[in-house]
Amino acid sequence: MQRRTFLYTAALGALAGAAGIPARAKGQGTDYTVINAGIGGNNTLDLLKRIDRDCLAHQPELTVLMIGTNDMNSMKYVPLEQYRANVATLVKKIQAQKSQVLLMTICPFIEEFLFTRHKREHYGAEGPSGRRAAVNKTIRELATHYNTAFLDLGALFDKAGKVGTGKDSLIQNVENSNKTDGVHPTTEGYRFIGLAVYDFIVYNRLPQQRIVCFGDSITAGDGGVEKNSYPAVLKRLLA
Repeated sequence: MQRRTFLYTAALGALAGAAGIPARAKGQGTDYTVINAGIGGNNTLDLLKRIDRDCLAHQPELTVLMIGTNDMNSMKYVPLEQYRANVATLVKKIQAQKSQVLLMTICPFIEEFLFTRHKREHYGAEGPSGRRAAVNKTIRELATHYNTAFLDLGALFDKAGKVGTGKDSLIQNVENSNKTDGVHPTTEGYRFIGLAVYDFIVYNRLPQQRIVCFGDSITAGDGGVEKNSYPAVLKRLLA
């Protein structure tokens, strides 16, 4: 049965117990393991090299896969058709180990800061937004083809309307982080992702006891599951 695409519309924090969302029993001695397998700078080629060690070796019941930001940018660029093939291989390897897969689209960015690290001409006529749209369309198509769960995280960021140069942006900028970053989430941005992933998992009754979050720096955050990352937020919500 194909999983439903879930758009995050509940108020942040009003998760389990909301209308239509089954509450999860807590305090019954169940152990919940969340593994942060994100590494900064990774693209799909890097994930293929380390999937056995950093993902499959943990025998996940659920693998949350978000990758593509570095594939579309200039330093570790992977052409779209090769990107599609790489993600397909990742999904097939994970599914072969009997893990369910949750594919997520990539987050938006602040273009004026993106161009401080990547040449404008790299993106051609489509520009960064067009390239991101193509990557996210590919992710959606792969989720349908391989019958994985699918969370349109990028759309949630777009709908939240807080990606820009203001202090309340969910993406790091000069006003909120004193950085011309434009790509990585703020603390509130990571919290937003963690809440959205948790909400999706509970709503769709996906496995919760052993989860690997596999991806790049947007998964890694500050590292581990105790600091500032979406896997850390997910772990706290499951505990």
